[in-house]
Amino acid sequence: MIKKSTHSASKQSCDVLVIGAGPAGYASAIRCAQLGLKTVCVDSLSNKLGQHSLGGAHLHGGCIASMTLLESAKMYHALNNEINKHGIQAENISVNVRKMIQRKDKIIGTLSQNISEIFNRNAIDCIHAKARLLNAKLVEVIPMDGSSPFNMEAEHIILATGASPIQLRCAPVDNEFILDIGAALNLDALPKRLAIIGAGIVGLEIASIWSRLGAETIMLEAQENFLNLTDQHISREAYHIFTQQGLELRLGARVISAKKGNKKVTVEYQDNEGTHALRVDKLIVAIGRKPNSENLAAAEANLLLDENGYVHVDENSRTNLPGVYAIGDLTLLGPMLAHKGIEEGIFVAEQIAGFHTPINYENIPNVIYTDPEIAWVGQTEQALRSIGEPIKIGIFPLNATVRAQASGRTDGIVKIIAHAETDAILGVHIIGDHASELIAEALLAMEFSASSEDLARTIHAHPSLSEALHEAALVLKNRTLHLPLNRSSGKKLSTDPW
Repeated sequence: MIKKSTHSASKQSCDVLVIGAGPAGYASAIRCAQLGLKTVCVDSLSNKLGQHSLGGAHLHGGCIASMTLLESAKMYHALNNEINKHGIQAENISVNVRKMIQRKDKIIGTLSQNISEIFNRNAIDCIHAKARLLNAKLVEVIPMDGSSPFNMEAEHIILATGASPIQLRCAPVDNEFILDIGAALNLDALPKRLAIIGAGIVGLEIASIWSRLGAETIMLEAQENFLNLTDQHISREAYHIFTQQGLELRLGARVISAKKGNKKVTVEYQDNEGTHALRVDKLIVAIGRKPNSENLAAAEANLLLDENGYVHVDENSRTNLPGVYAIGDLTLLGPMLAHKGIEEGIFVAEQIAGFHTPINYENIPNVIYTDPEIAWVGQTEQALRSIGEPIKIGIFPLNATVRAQASGRTDGIVKIIAHAETDAILGVHIIGDHASELIAEALLAMEFSASSEDLARTIHAHPSLSEALHEAALVLKNRTLHLPLNRSSGKKLSTDPW
């Protein structure tokens, strides 16, 4: 249970007041308490039962929720499509979406309870309420149970209210037929046909769940190019893999209207060939997230925001108000990632306590939890070539590793980009099974300024998926061991599938 707090209307005080209990907020609160600071966390999120539940949108309606459902979807798909290859016969496999959602909710509940217990152990006072910054030392607290608001004073205030889904005027969300991200992760039945507006990270993660469960899934992406953020080799490989899986990706498709009728949604969109319409059971809007900065501060507080609502901060996460910090998805400092927010929470807590442990924003892993996963760290080939950086590239396909062959999950590649003269690793890009785990080795190598030669000389377990990273480094030295020969030419097969 979350520790209950009782407050009178009189003014309360603490060393640090954290607003928000998502990854950035709870991490900062815990670290502040560990450092001996009297810490209070104010958070307004409620679960499906209306109870205070820590962890933020990331836990309840974001990456953890989608990743949990994807694991169930992958299992269902494997039982229906892959298990026979292993000599195992399974019949009458069916999916119970409600039970799948219940499992997800149970895991979320357990994780939220874990955070609550850590708060209690560290004597962090947690208040189920909304909060509004009045000035650099004062916050108005509005309890969610309807009791009287009260003010709290704090020497330091950390803003960590996260972000929420962006909505479209042409596709108004009702969470019955036109769904936001949270509702898309709580469907109680499998739609036969669904469309997703947005083929970015969030849209792809949701699409992977429902398409793996058997729903006909159509993605409408306004951009002409697929996954602009990733390296072009990876985006092309991802496009090939996902379309082979049956995911329909319509690029350059700008949605102009979405209308409900007869328990269906009719979506109109335009592309280079004109205007089109399609009818689906559900439409999901997944075009990105915006910072939760509305009503975060009173006008007289003079908190500086940009035109898109992001809180302005310096390189130390300090706002324009002395003693007030902003972290996580509220700022444009680094990508909108939970682990980035966690590190900022720790960084700010230690900064308040008198320590300075800066974050290396250049080496932050990016992960897309699809099937297969996509992960990368560092710079892309296109970015490096655009500035004329001399580079060399090593690419190794997962289907050339023993472990991938044994598991039957051979889709994907590992790509290493190194400086042509210094051999410093500039970027590592992976699409494949367990890419989110494999990227950690690349991250560690780059954090400690390793060269591709260092990776090539590091002994990797055989057989393992991590060998693909080793072999990609060996490709840079023209020493790869496990790429088969092209029988017609006598040369090793190209590592570029295009």
